[in-house]
Amino acid sequence: MQLLFVAKAPITLQLLDSFGVTLIADQLSGFFILTNALVATAVILYCWHTNKSAFFYTQTIILHGSVNAAFLCADLISLYVSLEVISIAAFLLIAYSRTNRSIWVALRYMFVGNVAMLFYLVGAVLVYQANYSFAYEGLSNAPIEAIALIVLGLLSKGGIFVSGLWLPLTHSESETPVSALLSGVVVKTGVFPLVRFALMVEAIDPIIRLFGVGTALLGVGYAVLEKDTKRTLAFSTVSQLGWILAAPEVGGFFALAHGLAKSTLFLIAGNLPSRNFKELKEQPMHTGLWIAIVMASLSISGFPLFVGFGAKVLTLKNVLPWQEIVMNLGAVGTAMVYAKFILLPHGKGKPVRASFWTPILLLLGGLIAASGMYLEGYTLANITKNLAIIAVGWLAYVLIFQRVVLKLPRMLEQLEHLIGFMGVMSLGLILLFKMVLA
Repeated sequence: MQLLFVAKAPITLQLLDSFGVTLIADQLSGFFILTNALVATAVILYCWHTNKSAFFYTQTIILHGSVNAAFLCADLISLYVSLEVISIAAFLLIAYSRTNRSIWVALRYMFVGNVAMLFYLVGAVLVYQANYSFAYEGLSNAPIEAIALIVLGLLSKGGIFVSGLWLPLTHSESETPVSALLSGVVVKTGVFPLVRFALMVEAIDPIIRLFGVGTALLGVGYAVLEKDTKRTLAFSTVSQLGWILAAPEVGGFFALAHGLAKSTLFLIAGNLPSRNFKELKEQPMHTGLWIAIVMASLSISGFPLFVGFGAKVLTLKNVLPWQEIVMNLGAVGTAMVYAKFILLPHGKGKPVRASFWTPILLLLGGLIAASGMYLEGYTLANITKNLAIIAVGWLAYVLIFQRVVLKLPRMLEQLEHLIGFMGVMSLGLILLFKMVLA
């Protein structure tokens, strides 16, 4: 793993001689693989002293391996196979409790994912038709329709923009450790290839950045007004995925920062007295839980001493001029979202089991240790700017949005609308690519 971060050239592995699969590991994939390792380890430790069966751990290990495969493969078909295996393992984990609700949510997840991958597969075939190869490099010589279909499939799979509104229900209704896995790493398997393509093909970069900005604002807008803790975290995941795409050059570092913080918050949310913010204000949580929430929330808000600070500074330094104002507004919105958690009361609440703290300390330790990856960001100007953004977000929440009572419509999250969005977006993407190439 250390070699991935110090090696200047990517490491290439050829499996099964010249007729096999090529794997490419570099610093970008290293950040995603590290995130997967830490989150998967934390989830297994979290479940170790529970009544989870061997089936649960088997599917978790399969999911872990297939996620790593998605981060390493270098051709469209290997990526397709990896994403399909991920879908099956995730489906089984979501439906693990075998309740009617969990089975429906799992089937919904599988159906949306399969439709998205149909778009992707058609695009992959068109790439092969143009290049007689499924290698990522073929995208630079592929027809516009092929690129649009592949990007659409990955946008939908990765929970990006309106076609990704399947994510809040899926992540919020899954069991606590499954939610942590889904938001921490699984959803990034759709985002990672988009980052890779943006860095490889110049025409794809502005489209990916545009969807990154739109997703960052869409997710944070919903999260600020949401009254349910797990749905708030899920919508925040949508927003943070937009941040990864807004600056592809540093998307891996931001993915690490988000994965550690979000999996921590989901594991904690499953141990709170309630999912409703109004009820939580009347039921103080255990002080230890509150401290862990504050640390993870500060990191994802961009507070110094945590990896989220460096990730946010580095991302804002690598956005284009037209993105800068909007992404700074998104940063203020993120601070508003996590003010809802930080300002919750705490005291002598119900204590959690002792084994709960092992995975939490692992993830919180990662948030602090990883902050050393970008020490250059610790300048007076950056620290002042980030603290000002957080302060503005907290003030806006306390003075305005804390009093706002607005029930958000969930019509856009319905299955038929999600499928419809994919069709509309496929046409929109073709037009966007034609405009960029023109």
